[in-house]
Amino acid sequence: MQALAGDWLYVEDRTEGREVEAHQPSMSAKFALRVEEAAVVVVRRDFEVRMPLDGTGVEVTREGRLSRYSGSWKDGAFTYEIEMLNPADKSRTGLIRTELRPTAEGLLARVEVESQTSFKSLALYRHPKDIALPTPAKATIADLAWLAGNWVGTRGTSGTTSIEERWSPPLGGAMLAVSRTVSKGKLAGFEYLRVVERDGGLVYVAQPGGNPPTEFVLTELSASRAVFENPRHDSPQRIVYELSGDSLSASVGYMKGGRPQRFGFKREGS
Repeated sequence: MQALAGDWLYVEDRTEGREVEAHQPSMSAKFALRVEEAAVVVVRRDFEVRMPLDGTGVEVTREGRLSRYSGSWKDGAFTYEIEMLNPADKSRTGLIRTELRPTAEGLLARVEVESQTSFKSLALYRHPKDIALPTPAKATIADLAWLAGNWVGTRGTSGTTSIEERWSPPLGGAMLAVSRTVSKGKLAGFEYLRVVERDGGLVYVAQPGGNPPTEFVLTELSASRAVFENPRHDSPQRIVYELSGDSLSASVGYMKGGRPQRFGFKREGS
């Protein structure tokens, strides 16, 4: 059972029959498990739940929603259920059943949801240290000069959300940028960005909201396309920039499958 312990990152969707574009984690993209003498603790980004191995139910209230967790270890896997309960009378309104099975290639997480709509998913997770890092592409900062400039765009069907990335020209082995998102006239988000030369290649460094930096290694570069990857990050794991005339697209997503989130920009003034 100790094989459950540690941090786990999403690697790939193993759900039978699911289209590649629909691939996604079966649980969170990142979670942790802690094994105690008579319990397993599931640790998410903002909360954790300790489940006794004897199946005793543990009630948790979060954001006004009541759930009951219960789990057990059997046949080489930890299986637990989450019952969604009506706070008024504790009647069950839905059920999530999760099986976490350690294997030689990682942790297989199988999830079945029973509610108004049924859902089944199977995904592979690994410890970050067991995920292979990508092979860096050789490049200098001058090779990314086409990204320099002020890029602006809008999001949403009504176009009320504006986005922008302002990239400095390559100089001193680096390009610097700031990103800003404004929704309905109010600041909705910002990000500090930079690309720096390192060991004969390029590294993309992102700090959304001014948070600690996350690095992505350049793995592909052409005169109009750059791909940066970090499979040991929860989300995103892959960042792609593509230039077409005065239009720039940026997409963020997982290493394998899924539907990347895409952003479209025009060069300011064009």
